[in-house]
Amino acid sequence: MLFNHEERRIILENNEIETLIGRLALGDTAAFGRLYDLTSGKLFAVCLRVLGQRASAEDAMQDSFVKIWKNADRYRVNGYSPMSWLITIARNTAIDRLRATRPETDLGRYVEFLPAAGLNPEQSAVAASEAARLADCFAELEEDSRAAITGAYLQGDSYKDLSARFGVPLNTMRTWLRRGLMSLRECMSR
Repeated sequence: MLFNHEERRIILENNEIETLIGRLALGDTAAFGRLYDLTSGKLFAVCLRVLGQRASAEDAMQDSFVKIWKNADRYRVNGYSPMSWLITIARNTAIDRLRATRPETDLGRYVEFLPAAGLNPEQSAVAASEAARLADCFAELEEDSRAAITGAYLQGDSYKDLSARFGVPLNTMRTWLRRGLMSLRECMSR
């Protein structure tokens, strides 16, 4: 099989990155410096794209390299680009940083938006009463269930993200959400 110049360069670079990651697993600090030189620009770009702020992206990139150093022994040559592994670490680190800066969602701030605009006074009063009942029912939920439901349905977090955040299997997170919604429905029907 014949490769053009660019394809040969990429193959050689991937081989070098894989070798450097292997040397990192053995604690080789010189390999760490070389890996940083080869990949920091790309990983910084990934962090900057996620976070949008240079200082935050620089911090996330530094955290990423700490994770790469600590987890180099977990890297497995699998035929894919080793940059994919590095980029995944950088991207996940940046996303975790982004989530950590998001304030916790308070359900109470959504209550005022539940009644639709244009309702007559009676409809508005009923809607406000239902919103208050929902907030009361929500307060009866266990803290983890309440946080998971808030994440999934008010903040748009994926079930996978929530399971990672709470340190539970994906199916357990689905069960938490289903049971929490059932508790809300039951409370609202009282």
